[in-house]
Amino acid sequence: MAFVDGTVVNVALPAIQRELGATTSDAQWIMESYALFLASLLLVGGVLGDRFGRKRIFMIGTALFTLASIACSLSTAIGPLIAARAIQGIGAALLVPGSLALISATFPQAERGAAIGTWSAFSGITAAIGPVIGGFLVDHYSWTWAFLVNAPLGVVLLLICAARVPESRGDAGSGAIDIAGAGLATVGLAGVVFAFIEAPSRGWGAVPVWIAAVIGVLALGLFVRVEARVAAPMLPLELFRERNFAGANVLTLLLYAALGGSLFFLPLNLIQVQGFGATAAGAALLPFIAIMFALSRWAGGLVDRFGPKLPLVVGPLIAAIGFAMFALPSVGSHYWTTFFPAICILGVGMSITVAPLTTTVMNAVGEELAGTASGVNNAVSRAAALLAIAVFGVVLTMTFDARLSDQLATLHAPAALVTSVMAQREKLAGIVIPDGYPAAMTAALKRAVDLSFVAGFRWVMLVSAGLALLSAISAGMFIHGNHPAHAATGVA
Repeated sequence: MAFVDGTVVNVALPAIQRELGATTSDAQWIMESYALFLASLLLVGGVLGDRFGRKRIFMIGTALFTLASIACSLSTAIGPLIAARAIQGIGAALLVPGSLALISATFPQAERGAAIGTWSAFSGITAAIGPVIGGFLVDHYSWTWAFLVNAPLGVVLLLICAARVPESRGDAGSGAIDIAGAGLATVGLAGVVFAFIEAPSRGWGAVPVWIAAVIGVLALGLFVRVEARVAAPMLPLELFRERNFAGANVLTLLLYAALGGSLFFLPLNLIQVQGFGATAAGAALLPFIAIMFALSRWAGGLVDRFGPKLPLVVGPLIAAIGFAMFALPSVGSHYWTTFFPAICILGVGMSITVAPLTTTVMNAVGEELAGTASGVNNAVSRAAALLAIAVFGVVLTMTFDARLSDQLATLHAPAALVTSVMAQREKLAGIVIPDGYPAAMTAALKRAVDLSFVAGFRWVMLVSAGLALLSAISAGMFIHGNHPAHAATGVA
């Protein structure tokens, strides 16, 4: 459910934008309201499961996610849809941490590896087919089915849990819950994201924008202070004293910001500018998934052969090349000669990075803290994508507005037509050209809109390439190059 939802909504956004008359900031909020609560409450969800029962919290999260998915499908306006997505994010924050915890608690050690392998296989399968199925439903039925597909899955999952899954709790089941940390993280991320999403339309001088920015920064500062002092923090800051753990999370923040931010805008380019259907756009990233699946076992052994530093420098460098290649296609570019090579190179780079990154995070701390370390790294990756979508929106919008003004100035279009187009500029490539004008004029305006979007999209991809390059540099600076076999003795 979680993997399908995370990939399906991207390809449904253009249809949602068209049918509900949504702006680009509305589309961002549809993604961000979900990601905000998932990122900020993910660690708390794991603690709640340990304390009150993993099965119970898992089922509550599943029920909440399922009901919110149905509410999303019934939404006829942007506001209710965004609110339902926020509730969906809360459900996911309870659901996601419990999945592996339930497996670890239910299966004996001799069977646990096979069970986790099955979990990983299903995750990979759904990540691959989710966008294709979602695109098919959008193309042939409605965007509402991108959410409604979760309903039968949720019902079946709840029945299986009730009948077959035993209850379990963690060793720290009676520990405190860091409510203050969770609240400050949510407010801080929400304030910063609100400022970046709303600034392009309202202006940075608008009172709501700068108030949200100030509140967000102050809340994040207080979050760090609280986590340093509270007895049972959701984000144990002492973990970051370990150099490899800190370096791995800096890399995660930079690289997953590039990945999450750029892949949000890719389906908009493919569908609204390049003319792909939702199904084709969903299938466009299949090579990325296939490469990661094919190379995952090989990449997992890189740390054993070379130590963590080399793959964590080389992988992001290759990913940076892939991101930069996305800046090459223009309007009407052929998929196989432009987007396909970029997707493949990005897939190779991420394949070399992901497994060694996970291994480095887990090896950086003791076995008793491995679950906490994994949860922190997962939360960092989701927060990175959350912030990147908001910031990249500013980059794309500013470039789009400047380029569109230049393009319209050269077309000498009627003033009423120009006014109508500029009034919709917050929709970016989703601008609808009014009827009643010569075909040549409307075609020229559509091309101007598309070229303006591509100009902004190129900057997004170049910024992503820069972030990937910085992540490689951070790995070179912070990650120890020791071979794992020698790490315990301190032999370089």
